Amino acid sequence: MKARYKTIVDEFASAIYSGELMAGTRLPTHRQLSAEKHISLATATRVYFELESMGLVSGETGRGTFVREISLPPGLGIDQHAIATDVLDLNFNYPALPDQAELLRDALRQLTTTGDIESLLRYQPHAGKLGERNIIASYLSSRGLLPSAEDVLIVNGAQHGLAVSVMGLLKPGDVMLVDALTYPGFKILAGLFHLELIPIPITSQGPDLSFLTDICKKRRVRAIYTMPTMHNPLGWVLDLEQRKAIADIAKQHDLIIIEDAAYAYLVDHPPRPIAFFAPEQTIYITGFSKNIATGLRVGAIVASQKYRASLERAIRATTWNTPAIMTNIVCGWLLDGTIERLEMQKREDAYSRQKLAREVLAPFPFISHPNSYFIWLPLTDEVRAEFVVKNLMGEHISVSTAEPFCTTQNAPHAIRLALGSVSYENLHFALTKIKKHIEYAQYL
Repeated sequence: MKARYKTIVDEFASAIYSGELMAGTRLPTHRQLSAEKHISLATATRVYFELESMGLVSGETGRGTFVREISLPPGLGIDQHAIATDVLDLNFNYPALPDQAELLRDALRQLTTTGDIESLLRYQPHAGKLGERNIIASYLSSRGLLPSAEDVLIVNGAQHGLAVSVMGLLKPGDVMLVDALTYPGFKILAGLFHLELIPIPITSQGPDLSFLTDICKKRRVRAIYTMPTMHNPLGWVLDLEQRKAIADIAKQHDLIIIEDAAYAYLVDHPPRPIAFFAPEQTIYITGFSKNIATGLRVGAIVASQKYRASLERAIRATTWNTPAIMTNIVCGWLLDGTIERLEMQKREDAYSRQKLAREVLAPFPFISHPNSYFIWLPLTDEVRAEFVVKNLMGEHISVSTAEPFCTTQNAPHAIRLALGSVSYENLHFALTKIKKHIEYAQYL
């Protein structure tokens, strides 16, 4: 005979799948369910646990248990394959400027007429050629770092840099500190490598650094993942004192700092990276996908000597080396000032898109940096993020809920909008639709 709690779980599941219980419906409290179904409080709790593990409901501290929107594609906000070609994509950022295709065409022509083109067909050193590492080191000096060529390891984009760092320096079960809202790509890595993530509470000024100090006294923390310069998704830029504080905590408790600087190029004159204050503790990771183009999978890790052998082994195990054609193009553009020009143009482009978003979405308050390509839009308690996202998908507009970014048990009701992947005309259209759907949801 089927256990009583399983029968109740099946009843709820059937009602949710059939649409009888719609997304956003608040379910009875545990005590109410216990009384209605004549079951113990422990059994009621088990019913909701089963439903949550099935992805059918979500429990929110202080608010209750709600039916989830199950018609959204799995991994929305992470799985780019969920985005159809006829959809306005405000889910992923791949900002591009009008003349970039011609820049690539010219660079490829130059490759065929100058230098030792045959060398591009051979294996490269795992960390990259020393001359190219020196060019990247010089570029990074403009970001407040002082790396030598030996400190730089060339990788296949910032995401590969993160994977190499996790693979080379951490092991399953290691405890990591991450922001309560963080980059989804790192969450995926942490899951694949079975890391335990502890979320750092968020304040209006950034991560709660007092929590860092306290948790390091209570737990054996191995590393911290942070985005101090243009945080994704909240857009914060930590000040100098916050950076020094993180560096000091890492030194005191012997933590590895993984500093993600993928969007740092968007900030004018930011404070020095954390890596400057704790070079022996920090793995600094950047890439050239956002400031140039996502198809150019070139990135860089800056690390002290004690980490380099492990990182190089991870590069060898994953890709052997970054393709020489790609690194040649990127380094050529670093030398001739092309990347500096593209970064300046993209800062201006992001600023214009933020201005447009403020005008269209007013009076809704949102969180962002004036130069960022994304905004974080909190929703009021009566508005369900899944409901808004589902309805926007019906309008062929893709945005992300908070869930892919959330490392706490309960995701906040918010949506994250990427501004950099559509034309200005389409961005204005999409933002107008987003505003209307949120207003509609408020009055349901």
